[in-house]
Amino acid sequence: MANHSQFGFQDASSPIMEELVEFHDHALMVALAICSLVLYLLTLMLAEKLSSDTVDAQEVELIWTILPAIVLIMLALPSLQILYMMDEIDEPDLTLKAIGHQWYWSYEYTDFKDLSFDSYMVPTAELPLGHFRLLEVDHRVVIPMESPIRIIVTADDVLHSWAVPSLGVKTDAIPGRLNQTSFITTRPGIFYGQCSEICGANHSYMPIVVESTPLTYFENWSSLLST
Repeated sequence: MANHSQFGFQDASSPIMEELVEFHDHALMVALAICSLVLYLLTLMLAEKLSSDTVDAQEVELIWTILPAIVLIMLALPSLQILYMMDEIDEPDLTLKAIGHQWYWSYEYTDFKDLSFDSYMVPTAELPLGHFRLLEVDHRVVIPMESPIRIIVTADDVLHSWAVPSLGVKTDAIPGRLNQTSFITTRPGIFYGQCSEICGANHSYMPIVVESTPLTYFENWSSLLST
């Protein structure tokens, strides 16, 4: 859960989000090195007089042509690796379908015979003490931890987006189309997200709450809800 003075990402709760945070730090270090080098060269050129060796330095031209290519490769390779990891869906233990409406979410557990519900934001007047305003819902998405989860996302009316930052998940919900992604929660907890596509007047009132629980708790919850 993010706080008001937080500048970085939320704590990673899935392997994909851990990779994204590491790549972000890697890209920042590369950008810092480039800025430092450019600042040093600018200072050097302003402090010293230009000579014929500086103007006609073929070696320098060769270096500043090859060096950017190497930097781009250093950024491209881990980025492509993460993109392929995010698209990879291999034998999920649970398949969840999320349907966006104006302005709430519907969920279907397709591996169960009759397990589906609508998830609405809890109004501020009815919010229990200690819960988060504009983020709490009446029915949370409960999933087993350390299990591959596939989520299929679509919409019933307009464009929506199912996004949970701490899980590294953001998938557009498009009417008439099924998009899918997968994730694994590495620890138990409650993870908050919101619709990340402007979908109308109440766009900011479509929160998403994912509750990661041990497998035994999930089995008891699913059996109670499906009966």
